[in-house]
Amino acid sequence: MRHLKRTAKLGRTGEHRNAMLANLVCSLIKHKRVTTTLAKAKAARSVAEKLVTLGKKDTVHARRLVAARLHQEDATKILFAEIAPAQKDRNGGYTRIVKMHQRQGDAAQLAILEWVDVTTVEAPAAETPAAETKPAEEPKEEKAAKKKGKKKAEAAEAEAKA
Repeated sequence: MRHLKRTAKLGRTGEHRNAMLANLVCSLIKHKRVTTTLAKAKAARSVAEKLVTLGKKDTVHARRLVAARLHQEDATKILFAEIAPAQKDRNGGYTRIVKMHQRQGDAAQLAILEWVDVTTVEAPAAETPAAETKPAEEPKEEKAAKKKGKKKAEAAEAEAKA
C-alpha cells in the first residue's frame, strides 16, 4: 500500500521525473506560464514553490541549491531577480493551476500553471518605421507572364545546347 506517499510517479523513473519537472519549472520561470497536463502541473507546483521559498532567502547557499535543482543558470537568475522579489510579501501559494479542456488525442486533462503575483509581459508588436516604404507590387498577371517567359527561355536554351 502507498499510504502517505506523496510523490506523483507520472509513469517515469526517478531521474526522468526529476529532469522533466526541472525543465517544466524552468519553462515556468522563463515564460511565466506553461500549459501541461493536470498531473504534471500539480507535481511541478510543489517544486516551483519550494524554489521560490529558497529564492526569497537570496543567499549564496540558496542560489547553489536552486541551480543544482534546475540545471539552468539563466532560469536561476530570473528566479532570484524577478520572481522571488515579487513574492516577498506572500507566505506561500505562489502558483495557480487553472484547469482547461481535455486533450483530443488521449483525453488527458490539461491545465495552465502560472505565477500568482508576477505579471506576464506580452511582446510588443513590431512597428515598421514610416520612412521605409515597400515598392509597389506588380500585378499577379505580370508576375505569371514573367515566370512563363523564364521557363520558355530556359527550355529554348536547353534545346539549343542539345
